[in-house]
Amino acid sequence: MANHKSALKRIRRNEAVRLRNKYQHKTVRNAIKKLRSTEDKKDAETLLPSVISMIDRLAKKNIIHANKAGNLKSGLTRRVTAL
Repeated sequence: MANHKSALKRIRRNEAVRLRNKYQHKTVRNAIKKLRSTEDKKDAETLLPSVISMIDRLAKKNIIHANKAGNLKSGLTRRVTAL
């Protein structure tokens, strides 16, 4: 158990940040699944920019690695253009 006031605050803050990161990551994963499951090209093209934006935000905050973000965006873009 932490002995200092600042350490206790750090534990509380870390938990809040962990939950926020988990929520944001799960939201993006659901958006990616939704985009991958769409068969209509028009719907996919309207969804793609928002999903890419969400992925970029996660990479910027180091929730996911920058290379993983690039790979996801590349794969999604390839999938949408192939529809």
